[in-house]
Amino acid sequence: MASAAHTVRFKDVSPPAASSGWSSGVAQLIVKRLLQAVLTTFLVSLLIFAGTEILPGDVAIALLGSVATDEALHAIRVSLNLYDPAYVRYLRWLTGFLGGDLGTSLTTQAAIAPELWVRVINTFSLAGIAAVVVMPLSLLMGIITAVWRNGVVDRLVNILGLAAISLPVFLIAYILILVFSVHLGLFSSLSNVAANASFTERLDAIALPVITLVLAVFAYVMRMTRTAILSVMQESYIEMALLKGVPAWRIILYHALPNALAPIIQVISFNLAYMVAGVVIVEFIFVYPGVGSYLVEAVGKRDVPVVQACGLVFAVTYIVLNLLADLLNIVCNPRLRYPK
Repeated sequence: MASAAHTVRFKDVSPPAASSGWSSGVAQLIVKRLLQAVLTTFLVSLLIFAGTEILPGDVAIALLGSVATDEALHAIRVSLNLYDPAYVRYLRWLTGFLGGDLGTSLTTQAAIAPELWVRVINTFSLAGIAAVVVMPLSLLMGIITAVWRNGVVDRLVNILGLAAISLPVFLIAYILILVFSVHLGLFSSLSNVAANASFTERLDAIALPVITLVLAVFAYVMRMTRTAILSVMQESYIEMALLKGVPAWRIILYHALPNALAPIIQVISFNLAYMVAGVVIVEFIFVYPGVGSYLVEAVGKRDVPVVQACGLVFAVTYIVLNLLADLLNIVCNPRLRYPK
């Protein structure tokens, strides 16, 4: 009877304790990741501001020219608060950014936020369309090459993937322009369409930039998916399933793939961040009105506030995507969901 009573008490008490431990462990991990993201954002903002501060040259001279008078140079330095200490200007810039005020462009004297917001939408749209195409395709090809490894499809896909990795992004873009725009005339080589353009015109304009991003990212995700699945396939429980006669595709989809998600999520996160923050060259080549082309124009004109705003937007995007990848890993990995 005492043993039975003890068993009843054990069943009544244990589940709530386990549930409480799981919740607290996950909450601690999430809070830790969030604090790390905030600290990283602060450090990156400091590096961006310091990097623009140590650039050679004088902003006032760059704006007015070397033949400007001392009075004019002094007036513009006062208007731009260039005589204030660096830490004062940094705090003013950071608090303004947190409040949604990104400052004023030095070349156009217009607020940066409205123009940057439109370009952020354009960049995210381009990267989003490319991601919708490349992520399912690369995951599917990674699974196929893992199922039929060392076969004809596996060798062909790996050769094409290595070729895409070996070529610089700008070279891929120019090859696509030469083939599909100049010789075949299928797509436009310029992506700077009007605001009232039709849906078909927009698709024609972004076709080559999207294909460029797809080719630049496809091989990384595909090869990581293949490698992660093949690594899990070496486990003893996979060998036991094979000995029992379970089909290879079923083993990969229901057993190997869920256990290989952690590295796949990481590489997907990295490549999504690349497609958003690494599109500077692609946007510049195709004259696409995104954040990348805005940044290149600002660098050429030495428009420091625009450079700082674009750099911080790219950094925040990269940090947020990596944070989401960490949170997904916590959800997918049972070992991370339980406190040690």
